[in-house]
Amino acid sequence: MNYTQEMNLQSKSGYCMPFEERKGEVRMSLDYGTQVHPKSGEEFFHHGIDFITKHYLLSACADGIVSGIGSDARHGLFQVIRYGNYEVTYAHLSNVLATFGAKVKAGSVASVSGDLLHIEVKFDGEEINPLEFLTMIYGNLKMMQQQGEVGMPDFETIDMDIPTDFEDDQEEVEQLMLRFYPDYLSELNDGKYLLAQHTEQSLRNIFSLSAIKNYFYEVIPSLSNPLGIGQRAVPVAAKVQNLLIGDFLNYMALRHQIFLSTLSENDKKKLLTKP
Repeated sequence: MNYTQEMNLQSKSGYCMPFEERKGEVRMSLDYGTQVHPKSGEEFFHHGIDFITKHYLLSACADGIVSGIGSDARHGLFQVIRYGNYEVTYAHLSNVLATFGAKVKAGSVASVSGDLLHIEVKFDGEEINPLEFLTMIYGNLKMMQQQGEVGMPDFETIDMDIPTDFEDDQEEVEQLMLRFYPDYLSELNDGKYLLAQHTEQSLRNIFSLSAIKNYFYEVIPSLSNPLGIGQRAVPVAAKVQNLLIGDFLNYMALRHQIFLSTLSENDKKKLLTKP
């Protein structure tokens, strides 16, 4: 099936590539069509394209809905997102973050890749070369930027100021999360890294007490505010953020010996000796 202009995808939220390259690290390891198997040396027809990835955050490419999640011998853990007439399968995942039936927009975090990312694409049920789909997405993104429009607009966020204990280190924390947060999620999911017992218990207590006090669903839930929390829940949200950021930094210290630049040597030693 050859790509035509009529197949161009319309998306109110803009467009986004499925992942962001880290200093050019990502490369395609297997193309679409007739290929030679890298292990057996035999020819076979490859129904998608493969990229070598290391636990990359994967984003939705446009307005869509998660239409399938599953696991099988061929794809491993996989997720299917429908964008209009397109159906895109992301396979060999390490984690799925957007659940079945979830509506997504361009840039919504949908899943986390494994060491290998396999992508398949169908249009009106007919298989096409995924590179044609990705080229179309990239072209639409660049065209919007050239016209002075934001290709991938910012999402609506909760209209509240949620201060944390890490305000002075915000930029540094965000940079660390951009690089290591997928690994953190993956190790939590696989049980290779365990949430500190006091952190887990604190989170349980916060959510239990918040439910009792009716902090949740105070406003209509949305994609950016799925629990429907309002101004009354600002202190709760701040406590949760402090706990989660603190645990991520604990993971960075224990797994990678990376610390915030503002930490003293004594504080670093305390982190490394935490039970």
